Amino acid sequence: MDSSLLSLRCATIFLIFCMPLTNAQGGSWKLLVKNAGIASMHTAVTHFGTVVLLDRTDVGPSQINLPNGTCRDDPNDLTSTHDCTAHSVLFTPGTNTIRPLTISTDTWCSSGQFFPNGTLVQTGGDFDGNLKIRYFSPCVRSGTCDWVEATDQQLQEGRWYATNHLLPDGRQIIVGGRGVYTTEFIPANGQAPTQLPFLHQTDDFQHDNYYPFVHLIPDGNLFIFANRDSILYNYITNTVVRQFDTIPGEPRNYPSAGSSVLLPLTASDDFQSASVLVCGGAQFGAFANFPLAFAVASQTCGRIDVITPNTTWEMETMPMPRTMGDMVLLPSGDVLIINGAQNGCSGWGFANNASLSPVLYQPNGLAGQRFTTLTATTIARVYHSTANLLPDARVLVAGSNTHQFYTFSGDFPTELRLEAFYPPYLSPSFAADKPRLFNPLTSVRYNTSFRLQVTIQNPPQLNMEVNMVSAPFTTHSFSQGQRLLKLKVVSQAFITATNRYIISAIAPPNPVVAPPAYYMVFVVNEGSPSGAAWIRVSH
Repeated sequence: MDSSLLSLRCATIFLIFCMPLTNAQGGSWKLLVKNAGIASMHTAVTHFGTVVLLDRTDVGPSQINLPNGTCRDDPNDLTSTHDCTAHSVLFTPGTNTIRPLTISTDTWCSSGQFFPNGTLVQTGGDFDGNLKIRYFSPCVRSGTCDWVEATDQQLQEGRWYATNHLLPDGRQIIVGGRGVYTTEFIPANGQAPTQLPFLHQTDDFQHDNYYPFVHLIPDGNLFIFANRDSILYNYITNTVVRQFDTIPGEPRNYPSAGSSVLLPLTASDDFQSASVLVCGGAQFGAFANFPLAFAVASQTCGRIDVITPNTTWEMETMPMPRTMGDMVLLPSGDVLIINGAQNGCSGWGFANNASLSPVLYQPNGLAGQRFTTLTATTIARVYHSTANLLPDARVLVAGSNTHQFYTFSGDFPTELRLEAFYPPYLSPSFAADKPRLFNPLTSVRYNTSFRLQVTIQNPPQLNMEVNMVSAPFTTHSFSQGQRLLKLKVVSQAFITATNRYIISAIAPPNPVVAPPAYYMVFVVNEGSPSGAAWIRVSH
């Protein structure tokens, strides 16, 4: 059986028999793992449905040993030159199992992104990891795959707090970093780093331009946001195509730690429109001036059309302030805002008043009515926490460590638990509308039609959606490479002989709209998504 289909069927069985009682209006929470061994600073979901969790290596001993009694010896490590514990693990949803992985050099505040073949590329970090390039090629289920640190290549400039993005030609661009005002490519193919003055211009005394928000726009340019400013950047010619107005309010990037998403791209307008949402942040100076460390965080979001000329920021107010929040594109096309704190900013002990309640943002709602407060968790997720969409449409929530080392005391101890948030669409009350996917394809070519088969308990309306969601690399309140596409559905028909609905859709038109990669493809009926098929989109 195809491995992607096996993962999908296992996930479907898990949802049917193990789903908790859910608040239909606000969603619900379920504890998955009491001790994952590490506090995940970086999280990414592979096309086999497994999840890579990654922390720093210089955090001291973790709570899970490396396999087979192996140890890591690194004379350059600032904390543990001889370390027999793991600082990365592979989590398998459904079975909720953990397998330790081996990472050698320091991945503190590093960046990453998947290549088109599904290999996770992980770049930079601190100390001995500053110039490193690491690869994780996922395997069926858990397997024996592990990290490989390149010995024949490295970054051209050390990258700490940088952002990666997959490009239409299959390369990755890396933007910025601490004290670095350039971009570079992986693979470099002989091209030297390129100066980007915008990154220097957005620097301030507390460096609010780390982890810049980067989104590939359907016109082929990159939208880059740092601090409170943003540009459209042609990375091919190294030119700024457009400078946007400064967003009102507070700084938005690390360490102020707002978040950002590119709102869903839709076939209804031939993928020609694009809007970016930026939410949260911290009071200016909260990181550098400790007396301000617990100041009330930003309560605003800014939304802007990045293609139409002369647009300005449309400001909205969230139900509560939030810094260090994560934004997750859900299969329904809505945005989940989750994790973080209501006071303070990023840093060890620089925040309090955890934001326990997620918020749902509906992009197509009326202005002033787009936010809904959802069911609160009981676990604080503040500094160094993550949130990622799983192929069964749950959201995996991990991490939180407000300390330099693993510390299990105080108001915000190091958090090793993994939990899942079940959005309202997974409520049992919507089960009759939920599509169930059968025999999905594993690959499609650009601008070609493909078919999906589903069963639905209730007869569906004739408006089912086929939505594609990328698998981003999530760290420090930003999911690098996250995007959602609402595809064109050309027909849906009920086939009596199989008791299934056949849905025909058109794949994305080109790699500018959807860079070549594996995507989670969901069928959505009345807002209720199926489990995803992992489909590779390519030429």
